[in-house]
Amino acid sequence: MPAVVRGGRRANVASAPKRSAGPKGQGRGRGRAPHVGGGVPGKMAALGRLDLTPRAVVISICAGVAVLVLVLATGARAERIGQSLSHGIDGITTGLGLKLNRVHISGASAEATPAIQRALAVQAGQPITSLDLDALKASVEQVGWVKSARVVRLLPDTLIVDVVEHDRLAVWQTRGQVFVIDGEGKAIPGADAGRYPNLPLVVGTGADAAAGAILPLLAERPRLMSRIDALVRVDERRWDLRLKDGSLIQLPATKQEAALIQLDALDQRERLLELGFSRIDLRTEGQVAVRPGA
Repeated sequence: MPAVVRGGRRANVASAPKRSAGPKGQGRGRGRAPHVGGGVPGKMAALGRLDLTPRAVVISICAGVAVLVLVLATGARAERIGQSLSHGIDGITTGLGLKLNRVHISGASAEATPAIQRALAVQAGQPITSLDLDALKASVEQVGWVKSARVVRLLPDTLIVDVVEHDRLAVWQTRGQVFVIDGEGKAIPGADAGRYPNLPLVVGTGADAAAGAILPLLAERPRLMSRIDALVRVDERRWDLRLKDGSLIQLPATKQEAALIQLDALDQRERLLELGFSRIDLRTEGQVAVRPGA
């Protein structure tokens, strides 16, 4: 029976002459092995097997147009379709037990924890795999107490929030208001100064920015530090140390540490801080002027 080749002519198989195998090694390239991976002849043979009839071409064009029309008709509904798929995935994950049951907050003080919980705004039972950890981290770091945060998802049901809070350096009093400030002199939003009676009190304009330099020097002198009631910033240049007994120590605008070393030496020799005085003036370099108490 005659065979049919697509796109070609009818041919009589029986009438095709058979090639006789020649002697080994004779003829141009007739005894060569095929190239590994196929060559151009193989690709052309595969192309010849493609259905390129007019009917097949029309069907392919119609299918492409149908897909395009479907995409255009979907339009604004694409977002709703995506949301539906998202809800379906969430349902599957919660069915597998991957839902939020516990939130563990570490590194936070009792005063800061409620604000952090409000910033997280997560609910028990919601799919834990759909939580946006970067967004939660950014939200927690907006809390005034928090300096930095790390949010980790611990499957199957726990969210871990590890925070580093701003350090509490001092209470700053200015223009009738009080703030808790950190080591950089920045006020901590939401911090109640009344809850930190043991923090040093710095008073006046510019005291917030300058506190970070003077307080470490005073912390090295516990005898003096224990007697200080407040540090008052004068003309945004220097400090007056007001003691609990009402006396005053006036520090210079520069070389504050040298003045404090001089005061230490005098106190060790004379027990000056225990004798009682109304004022000690250290503003002149190399001199100590003491005014006795009344």
